[in-house]
Amino acid sequence: LRMCTSSRQFGSFLILFGVLVLLLVISSNPWSPEVSAPPGRLKLPRNSVILVTGGSGFVGFHLSLRLHREHARVVVLDNFNPYYSSALKRAREEQLRSKGIEVVEGDMCDQALLNNLFQRHHFTHVASMAAQAGVRYSLTNPQSYIRSNLECFISLLETLRHSPHVKLIYASSSSVYGANQKTPFAETDTVDKPNSLYAATKKANEAIAHVYHGLYGIPVTGLRFFTVYGPWGRPDMAYFSFTHRITKGLPIQVYGHGRPHRDFTYIDDIVDGICAALALGAPEEVFNLGNHRTESLLHFIEVIEREVGKPANRTYTDMAPGDVLATYADIAHAHERLGYMPKTSIDVGMHRFVEWYRSPMFRAEFAEGGEWQRKPRAGGQPTVDAPKSR
Repeated sequence: LRMCTSSRQFGSFLILFGVLVLLLVISSNPWSPEVSAPPGRLKLPRNSVILVTGGSGFVGFHLSLRLHREHARVVVLDNFNPYYSSALKRAREEQLRSKGIEVVEGDMCDQALLNNLFQRHHFTHVASMAAQAGVRYSLTNPQSYIRSNLECFISLLETLRHSPHVKLIYASSSSVYGANQKTPFAETDTVDKPNSLYAATKKANEAIAHVYHGLYGIPVTGLRFFTVYGPWGRPDMAYFSFTHRITKGLPIQVYGHGRPHRDFTYIDDIVDGICAALALGAPEEVFNLGNHRTESLLHFIEVIEREVGKPANRTYTDMAPGDVLATYADIAHAHERLGYMPKTSIDVGMHRFVEWYRSPMFRAEFAEGGEWQRKPRAGGQPTVDAPKSR
């Protein structure tokens, strides 16, 4: 009898001990409580009709494919800006058309074209991914940023003011945080000290969207992207340029002597967040979409070297004008409202990118064309941007 009683007491002790261990694990989890397991991503209604501007760009392309798979009707608008390889953008266009997605070649500054598209398609949402991207390019081509990021954005808002039921989701950038010393960056942080013209235009987008929401009731949601990377990406970004140059045995320039850190965010995770923001359709919101993890530039290069199977020929240099030392996203707000939970590590994401780079879908002209490569270069050697914040 005493043995049975002792056994029961021991069993009760084990159960209590297990509960205490479980509570300890939960309380020590770095994702808890701010970013605990998501309640499930929001879903768009199946009858959604979505205009994706910049839909032949990197993010817009992946977003359009995802929306199409989820049974939304998608119309892509793109002007095929020559900032980087037109061949890459045309290859994305071919992929979109092969899925039955309508692609309209035109400019978002064309008010008549926008009005016509809205009359024909009766959009429920707009995902505006169109923008002139890049920090370094803004030093030599500032007018391109004023036109693409401000004038064309206002053109879209002017169309939307006559259809205030249409929900607008637009691309902002982590660049708006400038040289913010507080990490991780939260949506409530001050963003009035941008480091580049690109950052200033993205901050202006947020301010202008706020005004149009207040005046005309347009639902507006800005998404601050953190260093997006992945297959079919932008060749001006470090992950793409470094991969190509290391593969070819060409030198790379490592800005900031390798000190920069970036919150690298894989494209599929970003698209998860955009789709959830479209489904939410908030009256007015701003969300960080990052990986909630920061990686050093040197580790980033090591990952590429491992995937490519070759060491990089590195040239270390000072920070470039307009660049920031670190980015790091606080995603608690996006998790709470969108169920956003990125899950792709830099190792997994770069493995997928290099797989695409080595596949028949990739062509060398994707990496080698475009106006971004025509800027002046010190000593005749091509320069490559440190990882950008978008």
